[in-house]
Amino acid sequence: MKYLMLICDDNPDEPSPDDIVASPDFVVWEADMARRGIVHKGQRLRPARYARTVRVRDGKVIVTDGPFAETREQIGGFELVECADLDEAIECAAGHPAAPWWSVEIRPYLDV
Repeated sequence: MKYLMLICDDNPDEPSPDDIVASPDFVVWEADMARRGIVHKGQRLRPARYARTVRVRDGKVIVTDGPFAETREQIGGFELVECADLDEAIECAAGHPAAPWWSVEIRPYLDV
């Protein structure tokens, strides 16, 4: 089953992609995903200040600066993982290097 893991943080700093990939915790997590045969793809996102929220109301396009959620934590990155089941997805999220500091939300894909 496929899952989206949303990495939510409240850190305004933006680590470089090289810093993330070189992080020892990230290297260990990547190796664990490979060992398990879990297919995944992830990406760090630009900070929330770069986000735009788009809504269409009564045929009018409304663009708002910033993310939709009015909260301190915002989506900072994501991982797309393919796991056997929810329990395995939870193990992957718990082992993610961001989990000790930020939250990792797991959402299964909706098969349509």
